[in-house]
Amino acid sequence: MAEYRTRVRPEWIDYNGHLSEPYYVLVFGDATTGLMDLVGIDPGYREQNDASLYTVEAHVRYLREVGPDAELAVTTAVLSVGAKKVRLCHEMRVGGELVATEELLCLHVRAGRTSPLPGAIADRLATHLSPAPEYAGRAIA
Repeated sequence: MAEYRTRVRPEWIDYNGHLSEPYYVLVFGDATTGLMDLVGIDPGYREQNDASLYTVEAHVRYLREVGPDAELAVTTAVLSVGAKKVRLCHEMRVGGELVATEELLCLHVRAGRTSPLPGAIADRLATHLSPAPEYAGRAIA
């Protein structure tokens, strides 16, 4: 599992005194970028290959309020790796307590079209494979 850490900034706090909704997704996006860099989909790869991961579906669960200046720890697990698809799961914690999750379906895109993941990158993603948590794959009900 990959890990990303950051601290809640003052401008991320909403009128209720808690982390505002879009900033959870911003932090999860930074965690996705961190995993991409770790497995070789880094700035050099993206520039040289005109390729990246594109999020095509996301499911966020907001479980607990997060206050100002909180230290956020996001762990990222790879749930599956296909020829062109990657399914990720982020878990955000504050002081060890789970406060939010995000499940993503991403596609490898090259020059504006879906494209197979290079074998070495798929292999590195596979080193982060974890079983899907019980909440993964749920629909909104």
